[in-house]
Amino acid sequence: MAATPPSNLANRLESIVGAGHVRTPTSREARAADAIVEPASVEEICEIVRLCEADRIALAPIGASRSLAGIRRSPVALGISMARRARIIAYEPDDMTVVSESGITVGALNEAMAPSGQRLPLDPCDPAITTLGSLIGASHCGPLRLSEGTSRDLLIGVRFVGHGGNLVHGGGRVVKNVAGYDLMKVMGGSFGTLGIVTEATFKVRPIPPEYCLALIPYARAADAFAAAHIVNDALPLSNLDILTPSLAMRFDFTERFLLLAGFSGSALEIGYQAERIRDLLGARGEILDHDAAMSGYEQLRDLDFHSAGLSAQMAVPPAHLARALEACGAEFRAHAGAGVAQMFLAGEPSAETASQTVARWREAAHSARGNLRVLAAAPPVRDSLEFFDTPNVGALALMRRLKAAFDPGGIFNPGCFVGGI
Repeated sequence: MAATPPSNLANRLESIVGAGHVRTPTSREARAADAIVEPASVEEICEIVRLCEADRIALAPIGASRSLAGIRRSPVALGISMARRARIIAYEPDDMTVVSESGITVGALNEAMAPSGQRLPLDPCDPAITTLGSLIGASHCGPLRLSEGTSRDLLIGVRFVGHGGNLVHGGGRVVKNVAGYDLMKVMGGSFGTLGIVTEATFKVRPIPPEYCLALIPYARAADAFAAAHIVNDALPLSNLDILTPSLAMRFDFTERFLLLAGFSGSALEIGYQAERIRDLLGARGEILDHDAAMSGYEQLRDLDFHSAGLSAQMAVPPAHLARALEACGAEFRAHAGAGVAQMFLAGEPSAETASQTVARWREAAHSARGNLRVLAAAPPVRDSLEFFDTPNVGALALMRRLKAAFDPGGIFNPGCFVGGI
């Protein structure tokens, strides 16, 4: 990419977005982008993209900047913040759909829908700072993935600015509306490498009347996973997670693996499920309800793996998760019923240690017929790591063709996806 003098670029951007909306990045944003621009309209975004394509300036959409700050080897020239595009465009409680600009956070969206007894049941770490654009682009998801799925399961419409500054849209407000490219699947988990999401339409769901959280400690990981298998088969749980002892300490359990089983429903349903858990697991541990249960769930949800010196996410068949994590030898939070786990290495490892650790984790994931993605790494060790698994030759060729079709100029978050795309 050709370099553009910062002052010249800032002046040109301000002519598009107005004075005061081109700024220096915060400390976290500085790991992802050299400068931040905050457009107020889709038309401004389109014009910015055309400018960047003409001058070959690399750009990337920026939310809270947790994902890109953890994996970019060097910052892009320009981060596109959606902070000024955070409106709810249309909300239809009877149809259980919501259309919002991509800069609104999950927390703000759910706060707006709460009076209607509905929510977007996707639970990334710290939803108060996680924008819808980031939710889609980085595939953020938390403990509720067991019962509610991921953003790909609830996203039914998307609009984004792509090549040539053109506005592209797919899906719509009607759940059955599917035509052409499945753009919801294409944009999900693309890390901003295909375009800038400006608007999203989601299915929403009722807020459960009650939620309880069972906490059961175990001396061995194998025992915790065995118990998780039993309750997962017996009950329709909201979430089912296992923490290693260092993370379980946050719940006042020392030197124990901790099983956390969340369940929701009416008072009658809650009572039945609580009794079943006690019967199945021998009345061990404790069951939290009301505010204590929600506080425990939020603490589980908000475990931050993006701030670690080295962290990764593994996805394998659920039956193989315990064995794969044992081979990794890392601290982890496991979504036991979904076959997904986040793991981390304490401290800041050397480049050699980081490379060897990721290789071991990746081998464990592959041996279990799964995959592994590095979530974050300290800047000094990033050049030694492959952040994404390398797919087979055919799949990688397809991804490269898709990138070439959507981003022929190569300006959208280059080098930050599978195979260096």
